[in-house]
Amino acid sequence: MESIHDSIYPLIALAVVLGMKHGMDADHLATIDGLTRFNAAAGRKKLARLCGFLFSLGHGIVVCIVAVATSFLFRQGAVPAWMDDVGAWVSAFFLLSLGALNLYAVFSTPAHEMVQMVGLKGRWLGQLRHANHPVLIALVGSLFAFSFDTLSQATLFSATATQYGGVMSALLLAVCFMAGMMATDAANGLWISHLLQRADATARAASRIMGVTVALLSLFVAALGLSRRFFPEASSWQEGRELFIGCSIIAVIAASFLFARFTQQRVSAPV
Repeated sequence: MESIHDSIYPLIALAVVLGMKHGMDADHLATIDGLTRFNAAAGRKKLARLCGFLFSLGHGIVVCIVAVATSFLFRQGAVPAWMDDVGAWVSAFFLLSLGALNLYAVFSTPAHEMVQMVGLKGRWLGQLRHANHPVLIALVGSLFAFSFDTLSQATLFSATATQYGGVMSALLLAVCFMAGMMATDAANGLWISHLLQRADATARAASRIMGVTVALLSLFVAALGLSRRFFPEASSWQEGRELFIGCSIIAVIAASFLFARFTQQRVSAPV
C-alpha cells in the first residue's frame, strides 16, 4: 500500500507544473493585465497587485469542485476517448489564435505605449472586465474555469487519481494544480502592477519582451499538441516527458522575465 501512495508524488509534481503552465495561458495573462490596469488607474493599487492571485483563486476553486465531482463518475479511470481528442483540438485552436493575436499586438502597439496582452475569453465578460472588488475578480477567474480545455484537464486529473485513493487524491491533485497556477498568476499581477507604476521606456520594452515570449510559447505548445495527432513519432517522444516539457516552458518564461528585469534595471541605472 505504501508503494502505491509513494507513486503519486511524480503526479503531484506534474500537477503543480501543469498548473504553473496553465497560469501562463495568454487568456489568463490578458485578463489579469486588464483587471490590473483598470484598478491601478482607479487608484486601487493594493487591489491591482492582488488581481492575479484573486483571479487564480476563483479559477482554482472551480477546478477543485470539478475534480471532486468527476472523481465519483470515473472511479475506474474510464475517461471517454473523445474527451482527449476534442480537448486537444479546442486547446490548439485557442493557443494558435492567442499566439497570432498577441504577436500582432506586440508589433502594432505604438512605441510610446506598453503592450497590452490580447485574450479571447475576456471579450465575453462585459462589465466584469471592470471588476473592482476581490469577490468580483475571483468570480471572473471562476467563470474562466468553465471552458472545455480547463474542465477536461480537471476531469483527466480526477480520473487518473482514482487509482491512488479516489476523491481525496483527486482533490489533492486539483489543489496542487491550483497552487501552481496561483503562483504564476499572482506573479503576473505583481509584474503588471510594477510596470504600470513605471510606465517608462524600460517598462515598454519589458512588456514587449514578455509579449513576444508568451505569444511564441502559445504557438509552440499548440504545435506540440497537434504533432501528437499527426505524427506518431512525436507522440511517442512526448509520452512520459510531460513534466520535462512543462518545466522547460516555465523556465523559458522565467528567463524572459529575468531578462526583462535585467534590461529594466540596466537602463534605469544612473550613468
